[in-house]
Amino acid sequence: IIMSNILFIVLHFVPFSFFYSSLYQLLLKIIFITVNIPFLLFECIDFGLFRFSAKHATSDAFKIMSFGEDFINTVPGMIRDFWYLFLIFIVLSLLLVWSYHRIHIVTQNNAPERRNNVPIVKKLLIHMLVFGLVIVGFRGGVQFKPVTIITASGYGSSKDVALILNTPFTILKTFYKSSLVELNYFSVKEAERIAPVIHHYHHPEPFRNFNVVLIILESFGKEYIGSLNRWQGYTPFLDSLIGESLVFDNAFANGKRSIEGIPSIVAGIPPLMSEPFITSAYSGNTINSIASLLAKKGYLTSFYHGGTNGTMNFDNFTRLAGYKAYFGRREYNNDKDFDGSWGIYDEPFLLRYSEQLNLMHQPFFSTVFTISSHHPYSIPAELQFRFSKGTLPIHQSIRYADYALKKFFQQVSTFNWFDNTLFVLVADHTALSEYPFYQSKVGMYSIPIIFYRHHSGLNGLSHLTTQQIDIMPSILDYLHFDLPFFSFGESVFDTTADHVAVNYLNDSYQILSDNYSLSLDTLKNNFFYHYAADSVTQISPANKDNPNYAKLERKMKAIIQNYNSAMIKNRMVVGRDGR
Repeated sequence: IIMSNILFIVLHFVPFSFFYSSLYQLLLKIIFITVNIPFLLFECIDFGLFRFSAKHATSDAFKIMSFGEDFINTVPGMIRDFWYLFLIFIVLSLLLVWSYHRIHIVTQNNAPERRNNVPIVKKLLIHMLVFGLVIVGFRGGVQFKPVTIITASGYGSSKDVALILNTPFTILKTFYKSSLVELNYFSVKEAERIAPVIHHYHHPEPFRNFNVVLIILESFGKEYIGSLNRWQGYTPFLDSLIGESLVFDNAFANGKRSIEGIPSIVAGIPPLMSEPFITSAYSGNTINSIASLLAKKGYLTSFYHGGTNGTMNFDNFTRLAGYKAYFGRREYNNDKDFDGSWGIYDEPFLLRYSEQLNLMHQPFFSTVFTISSHHPYSIPAELQFRFSKGTLPIHQSIRYADYALKKFFQQVSTFNWFDNTLFVLVADHTALSEYPFYQSKVGMYSIPIIFYRHHSGLNGLSHLTTQQIDIMPSILDYLHFDLPFFSFGESVFDTTADHVAVNYLNDSYQILSDNYSLSLDTLKNNFFYHYAADSVTQISPANKDNPNYAKLERKMKAIIQNYNSAMIKNRMVVGRDGR
């Protein structure tokens, strides 16, 4: 409150009589209302968004909202679905204005003159006292450092941090946020040994130039997939495909938003900082990706996204990542299939995509990112009654997206390059949930990762811990890629690697491996759980004498050290650091 109203507060201490004038008081009221009502709006918006992102909005929300038409198109749907939040905002705003008018300046009986008769020493003491209180309040106390987002972890466990914080605070505290800081938990050589970032695979067989199609499924949490759970689910086609694929049922997203998922999947860059890589100060770093690395082997590379061009800067990021072609709503060029919010419905877009693939020169690497299972979960009007609704608003759109995926595979299976193509399917993040595990700090990241190649023997169910950033090294390893490259992930086919999953939320790191989870709040207040036994990670912490505790803490520290150093020094490709 003090941070946002500091100008309003300071203007109450002018030592001049014009303070009592109606014009000056009007100025104060305008400042108060124009500052506080927008923050109330952000708070109310966050009431709705929090269930998707599991964190309060930060200043990067302004960058995301600046991505143009895409944001404008989604506003009507958001207001329709969350109308009650708009009503709450109106009520709170009216209450704010009404309350402001309940306190006012009394100008009768020569109040200015009476004020001027107050002894100067008394005035000075009052000003010093109030300014002292303002400074303490602005800092959040008299402790050595001002309060920040991570301070909340001192008042509750990591799962409670969001309850302690509020949206205006997280927005203000992330404006002009300082850059990452280099850490030195280990020597450079030791950190690289614990958490390797330079990978070089050696296979006796030559490079295998299979085509690669990477399918990123919007909001496809593992919870919705019946074959990976003990309930029916909403994805009959995906269930059938899983029966013929190599599937990881202990796989995790590295972030909670698409803008975090895309760099993780295609470039092996996890979101281990408060701002997504795409909008961060490091977004200009030189990086490698599946596209840029396979281009060295003569692959044609492309990225297809049914969303409006410019959505979350995906088109710019894909260029940075080395994709040669980007195909979005503009290139699709038929708004009859526009969903009214995000872009082109999945079925027509995926069918057009299959036609485009069939025209490509081989070998090709192509990525497609679906959109229909994103809020507001709209599906074509003619299919509204074909897919039954589930217990959550997203379930019907998941059924439709699964149907669209089936149509896509039916089409591409008729092409002569189908058997020579590796398909990788992964979710960008999770979404709405109804089961306790998938609402926990572990389950909220649980996604499917699927590798499929027709009649290849690439099948089975693996319990290996894996994550989105493992997809890039896994694809390259499967193809017998023989050049060194940079990645924070590990290949799922590398039996010698130490397989973990990492993510970052509310200034808290989390690392998962072998059914254990370790949360590190500024690497001081650690929470250790055996989530296979305690599925909601809130009943009882595991014993920290367990050898997995020290192992995970050591691994996470090495990952953070390597991550911060690589970002700061722009050493995210082989050769930029002399290695």
